[in-house]
Amino acid sequence: MTQPYRMIAHRHGGPEVIEREDFAVPTPAPGQIVIATEAVGLNFIETYFRKGLYPGPLPVQFGTESVGRIVALGEGVSGFAMGERVGCCVGSNGAYATHRVIEAARAIPIPDAISPEIAAAVLLKGLTTCYLAEDTYPVTAGTVALVHAAAGGVGSLLVPWLTDKGATVIAHCGSAEKAASVPTEHSLHGPFDTLPEAVRAITGGAMCHVVYDGVGKTSWNASLACLRPRGLMASFGNASGAVGEITPLDLMRGGSLYLTRPTLADYVGTPEALRIASAKLFDRIASGVLVPKIGRTFALAEAAEAHRALENRETTGSTVLVP
Repeated sequence: MTQPYRMIAHRHGGPEVIEREDFAVPTPAPGQIVIATEAVGLNFIETYFRKGLYPGPLPVQFGTESVGRIVALGEGVSGFAMGERVGCCVGSNGAYATHRVIEAARAIPIPDAISPEIAAAVLLKGLTTCYLAEDTYPVTAGTVALVHAAAGGVGSLLVPWLTDKGATVIAHCGSAEKAASVPTEHSLHGPFDTLPEAVRAITGGAMCHVVYDGVGKTSWNASLACLRPRGLMASFGNASGAVGEITPLDLMRGGSLYLTRPTLADYVGTPEALRIASAKLFDRIASGVLVPKIGRTFALAEAAEAHRALENRETTGSTVLVP
């Protein structure tokens, strides 16, 4: 067997701090399973931990999203079998590794029709999309929604999911090329300071019921300005940096706006909630509503290069690492 290894960082900084480290495959404790990794999903949040924007212990053990075959079962684990393909995207870090220990309660059986690369690319982003589209705001036919970074990992799934629910989706991307790849009638790529007027023109002045903003600092003011009175700002990421200080008066001046800063763990906090959300995700893939796209694939050992490409906005769709 090839020497097991993982990609970690002993200090915070740029992509260059990520390094390879050999390790021994651990023995699972009761309630745990060990998987041999087949694919790892890359997510922007991992750059926050690398840079120290999100606090955490050193060394940084990257990643929550991976898929692999079960190679060991801990005592008391039932409902899973050796060799079964499962995924995990919540509950533990350490996905950037050839082998990984996960809690059985957080393991997601992967349907045979979905490849490990697609599953790894879609689990975290797909479940995030699920809570945004299904739970964060009551999207129905007639809802007007603005989606930032609409060609990215979450955005490329959120646009068709919202469209399937009958929403009018206004997509915004960082370039004309990315905007052209988004399957919606209203796909914009202009600067943020002109976005509210563009949205006003599309909506006849009515503006949006909800804005899904994973960009953060640079899009914040434009996002608020795109909302109608009593609209909802769903701020779920900080790709451009953390949002500065805000006050309740900002929401009042915008028209009695609502603000939420959701995170996946609060929406799939129980095995039952995780099962329900996963079923919704796999159902939309099976029905063709979602067609997950892998934009780039890197070797696991090239994790630093993958981070660099992600931060430089050189990716579209999802990015995966493979051992």
